[in-house]
Amino acid sequence: MATETVAKPRTSLRVGVQKFGTFLSGMIMPNIGAFIAWGLITALFIKEGWIPVAELGGFGTNAEGVTNPGLVGPMVKYLLPLLIAYTGGRMVYDVRGGVVGAIATMGVIAGTTSPMFIGAMIMGPLGGWTIKQLDRLWDGKIRPGFEMLVNNFSAGIWGAALALGGFYGLSFIVKIFTDGAGAVVQFLVNNGLLPLTSIFIEPAKVLFLNNAINHGVLTPLGIQQSLDHGKSILFLLEANPGPGMGILLAYMFFGRGAAKASAPGAAIIHFFGGIHEIYFPYVLMKPILILAAIGGGMTGIATLAITNSGLVAPAAPGSILAVIAQTSRDSYVGVILAVVLATTVSFLIASLILRTSKNKGEDDLTEATSRMEAMKGKKSSVSSALVGDRAGERGGTVLTRPVQNIVFACDAGMGSSAMGASVLRNKIKAAGFPDVKVTNSAIANLSDSYDVVITHEDLTERAQPRTASAMHFSVDNFMNSPRYDEIVELVKASNTESPAGDTAAPTAAATHGAHAAEPAAAVVGKGVLLPESVVLNGTAQDRDTAIDEAGQLLLDRGAVDVSYVHAMHEREESVSTYMGSFLAIPHGTNDAKEHIRHSAVSIIRYPEGIDWGGKKVKFVVGVAGLNNEHLHILSSIAKIFTDKAQVAQLEEATTVEEVLELFGKVNA
Repeated sequence: MATETVAKPRTSLRVGVQKFGTFLSGMIMPNIGAFIAWGLITALFIKEGWIPVAELGGFGTNAEGVTNPGLVGPMVKYLLPLLIAYTGGRMVYDVRGGVVGAIATMGVIAGTTSPMFIGAMIMGPLGGWTIKQLDRLWDGKIRPGFEMLVNNFSAGIWGAALALGGFYGLSFIVKIFTDGAGAVVQFLVNNGLLPLTSIFIEPAKVLFLNNAINHGVLTPLGIQQSLDHGKSILFLLEANPGPGMGILLAYMFFGRGAAKASAPGAAIIHFFGGIHEIYFPYVLMKPILILAAIGGGMTGIATLAITNSGLVAPAAPGSILAVIAQTSRDSYVGVILAVVLATTVSFLIASLILRTSKNKGEDDLTEATSRMEAMKGKKSSVSSALVGDRAGERGGTVLTRPVQNIVFACDAGMGSSAMGASVLRNKIKAAGFPDVKVTNSAIANLSDSYDVVITHEDLTERAQPRTASAMHFSVDNFMNSPRYDEIVELVKASNTESPAGDTAAPTAAATHGAHAAEPAAAVVGKGVLLPESVVLNGTAQDRDTAIDEAGQLLLDRGAVDVSYVHAMHEREESVSTYMGSFLAIPHGTNDAKEHIRHSAVSIIRYPEGIDWGGKKVKFVVGVAGLNNEHLHILSSIAKIFTDKAQVAQLEEATTVEEVLELFGKVNA
C-alpha cells in the first residue's frame, strides 16, 4: 500500500535561513551602540587615527616600558564578545541564560588572541539553552529555602564547565574557521574577485537572507581586519546604500503610477534612514532589476578595493550618515566614491530596463509589498510608506461562505487572544450579528474549521498551515486595531449576501479547543481578582521588572509557581503582550499551564508609564488562567480599555475599590 507523503513547502529552507539570520542579528543589533563606541574610539585614538593617543589607542609604551593596553584592544577582545554572548543567552533563557552564556564565552576569549565574535555567538545561546535544560531536571524538586543556593551554584558550576570546554576546544575550532574564512576573503581581494560577492549578497538582501551572511560572517571578519589594519572593506559589502538608491532614482524618473509617486519618499528613508528593505518591493515588481542592484554592488566593492578604503566598524543601519561616521580617516574619498558610483551604475542599469520594457513599473505596489512581507515572514515596519498599512493582511484566501466562526489565536490561548476576542465579539454584536461565534484558542489547538483567523502579526505564519481555508488577519494592537472594523465589514457583507435562513449554526468542531467568555455568574466567589492583587503605584522602571512585579503578585496568591513567572518572560520574548491603550497583559506560554495552581489576575498601574518594547504602558495585568475562569475579568478589562472615558477613570482612581468597581465587581 502506498504511503502518502506531504512535500515540504519550497520556502522552508529560506524561512529557516531567515530565522537563523534573525537570531544572529538579534545578538548583534542591540549592541550596535557598543560597536559604534569602539569604532569612534578606534578612528580617533589609534596610531593612524585623527587624534593619536597612546594610552587610549593601545600603542607605544608607558614610563615603565610596559605596552599600553589602551581601550581599543580590551573592548574588541572582551567587551563586545561578552555583550554578544550575554544577549544571545538572554534571548534563549532570560537573564540567567545571559549570565551563563557570558561565563562560557570567557573560555573561548581566553583560549585565543583573536576576537571571539563567532565563539560568542555560539557559546552565548548554548549556555542559555543548556542551563535551561538543566533547570528543568530539578524544577519543582528543590526544598523551600534552598532555591537561591541551588540556582546560583548550578549556574556557576555549569558556566565554569562550559568555559573550560570553550578554552580547550571551541576556541581552537573557531580560530581555524576564522582564519580559513579570512584567507578566502584575502584570496578574493588579491585576485580582484571580491566584487563577485554581490551576485549573492544583493539577491540575498531582497530575500531577507542577508543577516546570516552579514552578522554571521562579514561582521566578525571585518572586526578582525579592522583590528589588524584599522579598517575593513567587509563592512560595506552589504551596507552600501548605493545599489538601492539607484533603483529608486530610476523609478523617480522612468517609473509610472504609485511606484513613481512613492519612490522619492522611499529614497529618503532608504538613503538617510538606512532602512534598505523599503526598496525591495520595487525590485519584486520587476525582478530583472536585481541586475541593477548587483551591478551597483559590484561597482561599489570594486571602488573600495581599488582605493583601499573601508570602515572602522559596522554601519548599522545602512544609512549614508552611519557609513560616513564609521569611515576610516584615510578612506573618505574612496567610500563616498563607492556610494556615488554604485548609485550611478545601478541607476543606469535600472533606467535602461525600465525604459526598454513595456512594463514601466506600474504594477500593483501593494501586491509587491505583500510578497516582500510574505518572504520576510512578518509585516514590514516601513511598508506603510509605500502603500499604507493594509499590505499583506489577509493572505490569499477568498471566502465563498458566510462568516460564522471567528477565532483569535495566540501562543497560550488564554491572554491576548481572550482580550482580542472580547473586543471583536462586542463589535460584531453591536453591528447586529450576535450569532457569529467569536472564540479564542491556542495556536496548537487550531483546526481548519474557522472562517476567519486573527493573530498577532508575528504568529500568522504559525497559524496559517493549521487553518488553510480561513481568511487570516494580522494585528499588532489588540485593543483597537483597524483590522477589527474590516472584519466587521466582512461579516456584514458575507452574511447580507447570503439568503436568509441559509446560515448554519456553529458546529461543535468550530469551537474545539477554543474558549468563549464565561458569564459573570460563573466566576462569582472564585476570587480571580482580589484587592491585594491590585497595586496603584508600581515601582518597576522597565518591561522585565514589571513582569516580575506582576508575577510576584500571582506568586503571593499561591496561584502559580516560579516557573510560570519565567514562562511569562519567555512569552514576552516570543511575542509582545502589549495590547494598545497603555495596556499589557503578560502571561505564560502554552507549555506553562502546568505551573498554574488556580486562576488569578494581578493589576498594577504605573502613573508615569514604562517602556514596553517601544510602546508606553501604564497598566500591567498579570494573567494565570485555568479552564475559562479568568475570561470574564479579561472581558471586563477589554471593555474598559476600548472606552477612553473609562481608561481615564482608571488613571484617576485613588483606591483599589474604585478599580475593582470599574471591572464590573467580578468578585461580588
